Amino acid sequence: MKILLHTFFIILLALVTLFGLGPILLADGVMQERIWTTAIVIVLYLVIAFCYRKACKWASKK
Repeated sequence: MKILLHTFFIILLALVTLFGLGPILLADGVMQERIWTTAIVIVLYLVIAFCYRKACKWASKK
């Protein structure tokens, strides 16, 4: 169960990194677009980290 949990969150973080940081680094739009994308990616990382902590606590109780 724990291996599946860790694998799921590793894949989720890899996808957010690939599809989130790629447009930030390679964007040819205006600076405001990069700032909004950066803010969204940071919020996604925080949400994923929070869910990961909750899921690990839940899995250890089982």
